[in-house]
Amino acid sequence: MSKTTLAIAATAALGLLTGCAGQVEPEYPPKELHDTAGTTRVETLWQEQIGDGLGQGGYPLAPARDGDTLFAADQHGLVEAIDAASGEPRWSVELDAGASSGLTAVADRLYLGTRNGEVLALDQADGEVLWRTRVNSEVLAAPQANRELLVVQAVDGSITALDRQSGAERWVHSGSRPSLTLRNTGTPRVIDQVTIAGLANGRLVTLDNRGGQPLWERRIAVPQGRSEIERLVDLAGQPLLTPDGRLFVTSYQGRLVALKAVSGEISWARDLSSYRSPMLVGDYLFVIDEASHVLALNADSGETVWQLDDLEGRELTDPAFADGRLVVGDFEGYLHLIDARDGTLVGRTEIDGSGISVAPLTDGKRVYALADDGSFEALRLQP
Repeated sequence: MSKTTLAIAATAALGLLTGCAGQVEPEYPPKELHDTAGTTRVETLWQEQIGDGLGQGGYPLAPARDGDTLFAADQHGLVEAIDAASGEPRWSVELDAGASSGLTAVADRLYLGTRNGEVLALDQADGEVLWRTRVNSEVLAAPQANRELLVVQAVDGSITALDRQSGAERWVHSGSRPSLTLRNTGTPRVIDQVTIAGLANGRLVTLDNRGGQPLWERRIAVPQGRSEIERLVDLAGQPLLTPDGRLFVTSYQGRLVALKAVSGEISWARDLSSYRSPMLVGDYLFVIDEASHVLALNADSGETVWQLDDLEGRELTDPAFADGRLVVGDFEGYLHLIDARDGTLVGRTEIDGSGISVAPLTDGKRVYALADDGSFEALRLQP
């Protein structure tokens, strides 16, 4: 049983599963690290401490960036705005509830979920809370915005659309939810017309943003096995939508699937278990599977271009891309740099021994990495 499986959130069984985590041999023991090609050096530009970090609950408090400002939060509800160039704090506020979701920064506002099931909108200029709205349950996925709506996917499987300006509820879509699910929930993909969401029952749904009605629904993964753990098929990553209307979707203990966004027709599929979001750069589709193998695939066919197994078992984050390199964090707090063309490990740096659970942010040759204890670093990649 993998360490990921032991992080399953079932309302009745969470304490038991978490309690036995230290007694179970992981399915993919972490490989020891070896020297990289060393062709990329990493320079630390600044460091900042974001409160107490993610905490023991492992909340996915991924930072956000808008323009020249970074935004980050800790488990207790401390939210900071930071100058991206200098690392100097611009403001900080203490919310009245702990933060639970990744952050989203867009159009002068900052959005996040809290542990008490609220969604908040903050003013990017000073951190003032502009509105707050309670949804059906706790929100772990970063809220997603289009021009009018803010869409949130909660741990009970519900998807709620709020008015971006006022926080008023526009519509709610409720779907069936298995008794056992992964701790992390899927993050919806939102454009002006539709919301595309992966569900814990292995299905992908496209909702009309005018009222939340389903336009089409497809099964991505089929539950298999006798136990509820074996039958987990969560779509825990974020669907990837391309400008030309292609969708790429991962599933845990299921498949990687490419679809046509308008109709849901499947273009290709291959067996691959992943709870991470895929990333497209040019013609390469990058995926990290549940064993922390890094794969580059031909986006048109799904065929493997290269595969890196050197980081197996290291619980890699979602990938980011900076100046021709993939950037991923791991459970020991290392940041790994991978040549996107051939899968060669070209550099590595240690951020903090507490681990890195949320994906790095990237901006050209700069990388911003948040460690689990709240250590936040800006780095520059140098060939």
